This record gives sequence, C-alpha cells and structure tokens, in this order.
Amino acid sequence: MQPNKKYVSFYYETVKEFPEIKINPKKTALLLVDLQNEFVSRDYGEAITFKEAGEWERWIPFHDRLDGIVIPNNKKLLKFFRKNKMTVSYGRIACLREDGEDRSPVQKSEGWNGMLIPVNSYGAQMVEELAPLDNEIVVNKTTDSVTTGTNYLTLLQFMGIETVVVTGIVTDQCVASTVRGLADAGFKVICVEDACAAGSIEHHEAELKIMSCIYCDVLSTDETIKLIEMNM
Repeated sequence: MQPNKKYVSFYYETVKEFPEIKINPKKTALLLVDLQNEFVSRDYGEAITFKEAGEWERWIPFHDRLDGIVIPNNKKLLKFFRKNKMTVSYGRIACLREDGEDRSPVQKSEGWNGMLIPVNSYGAQMVEELAPLDNEIVVNKTTDSVTTGTNYLTLLQFMGIETVVVTGIVTDQCVASTVRGLADAGFKVICVEDACAAGSIEHHEAELKIMSCIYCDVLSTDETIKLIEMNM
C-alpha cells in the first residue's frame, strides 16, 4: 500500500517508490484522541461558547464532519478492533483537580487552548457512541499530546505494541502532537484521515500533508482495515 499522493509533501514529492507498509496486528493499538462531549456535542461545552460569541456558523462544517464522517468511521474502527481482540485506547483532556491547578500552562492560558475539564465532568467523557468498554485504556492528559506527561508510552511498551492507529480531534493540534510523540518514541504510526477533523478542512489537510511519510502513514478507515486484514 502506497501513500496517498494528496498527502505527499514537498519533502517527498520526488520520491518515485515508497516501501510497503507492514504491521503486526497483534502488536497494533487503536488510539482515539479527545472525542469528548466537550468538543463534539452541538449543545454543550465549546458549542455553547461559540454560540454565545456569535461564532457558531463558522464551526458548523467542523461539526458536520464529526457527525457525518469522523464519528461513523471511529465506530467502524472500534468495531473492527474489538471484533479482532486488538488493543483499544483513548486519550482525553481531563484535569484531576476541580480547580485545574494540575493543568499545563497552555491549558491555563487565555484563548481557544485554555480549558478547564475536570476528570469526572460530563465534558470529559468520550461521546456515547465511542465510549470505552471495560478493559480498554483511558489516559487523562492536560497537554495536547497523549504522550506528554502521561504513562501512555510506558503502557504501550509493556503491552508490546509497535504500531498505533491514531484518530480524533483536532488534527493540527492534539492529534498531530500525539503522532509526533509516538513517532519520536519509536512507534509506527497510522493517522486515519477520515477519522480525524480540524477546525477547518484546510488545517486538516495541511497537517496531514506535513506529517505524512515523516511521522506517520496517512490512510483512510477502509485502507487501515484492509492493511490489518492483509497482515492477519
């Protein structure tokens, strides 16, 4: 399986042939990033803030993509991984203290990245359609990357995981930071392009193009499932 030319950047546009993607399904994990009520709901959390600020209209395409593409494809991947008894994991923004003092400076800052989501709050929970089952790993983070300030990398190492299939939001921030962290730690990474979203489709596609071939392989949901099936 070769990279989608749509996501081949300047650095690789002269490469004529790429190595085939090879993975071991038994050593592959799925990671869903930040698909939480706070960010996905149209009637809670950030959506309310946008509506109150008069900015809701420009966020509708983002929510349309979540509802029509991203959530269904994450459900499809979850069903496939669970059916084949493969590792499923989640990363979510959630502080352990109600006052948020354990948050990183970025999440304490003013602006879009500033957020207070206590771990037991409704906003911190993954959306119902993608809720974790018993025995699936949920990692709480107060940074963008699931790999920073958490034990996620250690857990993967202990479980013998070599490849991580990453989905979630937003592509150009928490997803991208996580992909880079995994890649720098020596893991093979697949970023599922139609199971992710950014505030705008331009940001989404630009980030995928930047990361492709360097930090991860960018595949669709169907391509990811096909690749795993081919290696079973």
